[in-house]
Amino acid sequence: MPPLALLVLGGVGWLLRKRRPLTARALMLAATALLALASLPLSSALLLGALQRHPALDERELSHGCGAIVVLAGDAQLHAPEYGGAACGPLTLERLRYGARLARASGLPLLVSGGPPRAGVRSHAELMREALERDFDLPVRWLEDSSADTRENLAKSAELLQKNDVRRVYLVTHAWHMPRAVGWARAAELDVVPAPTGFRAPFEWRMSSFLPTSKALRETTWALHELLGLVWQALSG
Repeated sequence: MPPLALLVLGGVGWLLRKRRPLTARALMLAATALLALASLPLSSALLLGALQRHPALDERELSHGCGAIVVLAGDAQLHAPEYGGAACGPLTLERLRYGARLARASGLPLLVSGGPPRAGVRSHAELMREALERDFDLPVRWLEDSSADTRENLAKSAELLQKNDVRRVYLVTHAWHMPRAVGWARAAELDVVPAPTGFRAPFEWRMSSFLPTSKALRETTWALHELLGLVWQALSG
């Protein structure tokens, strides 16, 4: 993912500068141009917008026959001394906030899903439960704390829910992550109603849309990760 892939490409060009100067120049120019393109708000808005296929839920009409709310982990803050160690990262908190809102509006129980972010650290699910219970004052009914990726999130959550006779759920994750999550839910034979959150703003014709930013580079990286994930999902499905 950018920027590492592009830095490697530029580095290869730099190493070839004496033996193959034309190739080296082309590689370094391509790396620079692609890094600049990936850093444009224009690029991130168009890529994320293409992934945000599922509309936001209308909270006034929550009559979908769901029996639970499933919230998928996103990231973790591994160094959070103010919380006594690791804590939920900003992406996970964005999902939890909406999951909590939906739980209050529907009265449905919550399932949080996510294994350990790395060895020796509490699972995403445990961190999510702590945040929901302490910060949002909401109980968590089920904990799926052994999955390593989105595919396992949905497969293991489906298994847990089916044991409790829950067949249809609201699925909470980011709008740009939802297409892949829904695909894996279907593969796990879990009936989901998409409940996307964290929508990124659509492209606007403004001068700032053509000025590179670190935020745009981060969001472009999210989008490219999802697009590659969808390709892998199609090939392995």
